[in-house]
Amino acid sequence: MKRRTLLKLGIGGVAVLAVVGGGLALMRPGVVKGHLSGDAQIVMRAVARAVLEGNLPADAVDREAALHAQMGRLDGAIAGFPAAMQAELSQLLALLASAPGRIALAGLTTAWEEATVEELSAALQDMRVSKIALREQAYHALRDLTNGAYFADPGTWPMLGYPGPMAV
Repeated sequence: MKRRTLLKLGIGGVAVLAVVGGGLALMRPGVVKGHLSGDAQIVMRAVARAVLEGNLPADAVDREAALHAQMGRLDGAIAGFPAAMQAELSQLLALLASAPGRIALAGLTTAWEEATVEELSAALQDMRVSKIALREQAYHALRDLTNGAYFADPGTWPMLGYPGPMAV
């Protein structure tokens, strides 16, 4: 395959993903009134399981509570985003919540809620090192949002051994 043909296919693929993502976001938005939709929570919960692996409690009940709290922190962070950023995030999450979008963008054939941490980590790693800018940008958005919401909460600091900011 010639390089020019490959570039045309790549640009076409990105255009199709953008159109499909926009359509999905209208039918099943990922963010509704500044909060994650049910489908988007499934995606972000799976992302949190992989991104925060090693930082989440080992006990299943405590882990579940930490993931539930993470969804609340994400909602709080997203509610403070400008409308344009919420719309972009809504499109991304709507696309990732669909099976075709999950497979095309994340390369994950297993449903988000059924995927193992290893499968999720591998999919995120593939997005991180992708030569397709859209996949790489999606990875950074998911990771940054997850880490920002989690590590900004003072309740997570003791588990990390961080005493908090020093008094001045």
